[in-house]
Amino acid sequence: MKFTISKQSFLDALHQVQHVVSNRTTLPILSNVLIEAQGSELKLTTTDLDVGVSGTVMADVEKEGATTLPAKRLVSIIRELPAENVEISVDNKNYASIKSGPSFFKIIGLGQDEFPPLPKFEEAKEYKMPQDVLLDSLKKTSYAISTDETRYVLNGIYTSFKDGKITLVATDGRRLAMVENDLEFPSSHEADVIIPSKAVQELQRLLTDKGDVIIRLTDSQVAFEINGSLLVSKLIEGNYPNYRQVIPNNTSERIQVGREAFLETVRRVSLIASDKSNSVKLAFGANSIDVMANTQDIGEASERIDVTYGGAEFAIAFNPEFLMAPLKNLDTQDVYLDLIDEMSPGVIRIDGSFLYVIMPMRVTN
Repeated sequence: MKFTISKQSFLDALHQVQHVVSNRTTLPILSNVLIEAQGSELKLTTTDLDVGVSGTVMADVEKEGATTLPAKRLVSIIRELPAENVEISVDNKNYASIKSGPSFFKIIGLGQDEFPPLPKFEEAKEYKMPQDVLLDSLKKTSYAISTDETRYVLNGIYTSFKDGKITLVATDGRRLAMVENDLEFPSSHEADVIIPSKAVQELQRLLTDKGDVIIRLTDSQVAFEINGSLLVSKLIEGNYPNYRQVIPNNTSERIQVGREAFLETVRRVSLIASDKSNSVKLAFGANSIDVMANTQDIGEASERIDVTYGGAEFAIAFNPEFLMAPLKNLDTQDVYLDLIDEMSPGVIRIDGSFLYVIMPMRVTN
């Protein structure tokens, strides 16, 4: 195998697939990137057996072939090369010679026969949706995915294809984010799956704000075809909890507040919050919200936000990081706080299909 390629193009293509590679694998081949040179392009593939990603890049292929090379090491070398173009040739022992200007490297690879193939999706259900819609939905929900490995079914995004809608839900038991969007598909394609966190992260890297994404689904795997790249992943097995029962049906107060001003106020006041008493208190009064934090041995902070509010005076406390998370990932000018009382979950909504449920903390004086 022998090819010449632009350094930057090669680096960009490697960056697109390298995140899947694990340094702690017991199988050396899983630390490698499969490089296939054919026609006028290279196909790069990586996998950790749970998630796999592949992409293509244009190259001047002098001799077709395939090999696997250590992904992280290859990225480090290509990044530091001094010239604009890179020439790579691989012999029949999978020794790769890399030339760029005055630089020369030789690295040892492994044969492509050992590399596990990505699964096929010939009998899969297929869906098509705009990339920007899926990317926006993931941005609005993925931060609420649980990192607690003992609650494995929560370590991903619950994705439901039902009633002409795609619903995405993420929760860690203390907060929940949900987005719904209309999507056309036959009733035979209705399905509920859980896409693991690692696949969600890779998906967000690959998606852009133009074009469509093709989603293919089997009982145990999901594939996303995006701009010539392919992401495949195993699905999380198990039953996702009934998330709809934690969404309050009736709220007694709705307060409209500017998203950015609210975010900045909570961020400033939370500087006083400590790891032990990590909460900020929202006190609702006549046309105002007082955002406060009071931590023993540290001090206190408060800031007032003017709003239109004529309801009863009450206070509710939230974890500031949980409160700020949706505000950081939304792009609307205003958000709505739907509240019942100081002991009930609060809900953040926008003019759209998004909602975020956040559990309250004990109010401290």
